Amino acid sequence: MRTLHADTGYLLYRLGLHSGRLFNATLEEFGLRLRHYALLRYLATVEGALQRELSDRLGYDPSAIVSLVDDLQELGLVERGPAPGDRRSRIVALTDRGKDVLRDTDKGSRRVTDELLAPLAPKERATLQALLARVAEADRG
Repeated sequence: MRTLHADTGYLLYRLGLHSGRLFNATLEEFGLRLRHYALLRYLATVEGALQRELSDRLGYDPSAIVSLVDDLQELGLVERGPAPGDRRSRIVALTDRGKDVLRDTDKGSRRVTDELLAPLAPKERATLQALLARVAEADRG
């Protein structure tokens, strides 16, 4: 009989829970949760994104995106504007304050990652990152 620690899916699940708790605790001081951070992190890679693009890229329900963007807009971290050529669509973009907060949250993110991966040598961390990125990319289909 296999033990739980021999089940990769279970280990990923447990690590995900632990990681989420640590990240959320770090982000609390900014009034954010991990989902907010993911949205901010994505927006930092683009010049702005349609809300439906955020839903597709992050894998969140469109109604969750609206709520997350509302939260971030209330905090002054993002702004909505009309999409060029389509008045019905809205573009979401980081504000300067959003960029500053993201830089600050990145420091906490690195601390959490360092804590989670402390048992691994630098080369092992790089290998894990590469493997996780490959699995995540395959999941996006």
